[in-house]
Amino acid sequence: MEAVNPVIEATALAKEFRHWGRVVRALDGVDLKVGRGEVFGLLGANGAGKTTLMKVLLGLAAPTTGRVRLRGRDPRDTAARRRVGYLPEGHRFPAYLTGRSALWLFGRLAGVTEDDLGSRIPALLDLVGLAGRGDDRLGRYSKGMTQRLGLAAALIDEPDVLFLDEPTDGVDPVGRRHIRDLLLEARGRGTTIFINSHLLSEVERTCDRVCIIHNGRVVREGGIDELTRPGQRYKVRLAGAPAVDLDRLQISGASIASVDGHLEVTVESLEALNALIDRARAERLLIAEVAPLRSNLEDIFIDTVSGEDRGSGRGARGSEQPAPNRPPSPEPRAPREDGR
Repeated sequence: MEAVNPVIEATALAKEFRHWGRVVRALDGVDLKVGRGEVFGLLGANGAGKTTLMKVLLGLAAPTTGRVRLRGRDPRDTAARRRVGYLPEGHRFPAYLTGRSALWLFGRLAGVTEDDLGSRIPALLDLVGLAGRGDDRLGRYSKGMTQRLGLAAALIDEPDVLFLDEPTDGVDPVGRRHIRDLLLEARGRGTTIFINSHLLSEVERTCDRVCIIHNGRVVREGGIDELTRPGQRYKVRLAGAPAVDLDRLQISGASIASVDGHLEVTVESLEALNALIDRARAERLLIAEVAPLRSNLEDIFIDTVSGEDRGSGRGARGSEQPAPNRPPSPEPRAPREDGR
């Protein structure tokens, strides 16, 4: 479902980098819209262009061509970035600061008053599970604790738009659930959340919609329920533990596999499913359960990316072209492995 009056919008967005006589096209005609109060997930392999896209949407990098809007403004406009929280991947804090002083610093940089910080910092430390560690120096924080503090810093000015780059990186399962609950609570308050993450199970639990980016292009987009709804795969459980000769059950339009004590069946139609059930009954097998199987987001992601690679013959990195005869780009640095 397309967002109406989008908070985040990109139209025909492209971003190029020059590197050793080549032009690397990190983003290639990206279109997307994210509405108010929506949790939107950005998925892609290393080098797909995810972090580059996030930086362009934040105004931290200029697009080569195309149009970007954040709350209806160019994100490079200072006014567009007010009350926008950002948690970058692999962020670092000075080790000599305490958790409390780090939040104070980021709060003052964000324009939060000292009076507001006096009440807001203890509340945020409690919110991210660091209430008892606020006076510890950050050099003693674990990676997971540092990640939680980074989320608190992103929330310090009570943003209505939140960009998170790998927010649960290095966080244990309990911490991931805590962060997921925080994000869902923020969504309930109307915060728009844009997440880039490799943890697809977390994205599936948290996001309303996702898009898959590959070689700098959006190749699939949709709601979680829409993408993972049951299709033509079924779980068939047989009563008892009979020895099953799968060859005797094979029919046209169906494939069968034995998985963890049950059968997984992929069929072309409901007619093929019913024909398979009839064949099983003819073999005197007693059927205890027939249930549709949902694809998880990981299955969708792998199938989509693999299909794109087979169809295009391209690898995981952005397209490369000979550099045109023009003055050097103002951004000559090479992109890193993740496309930045």
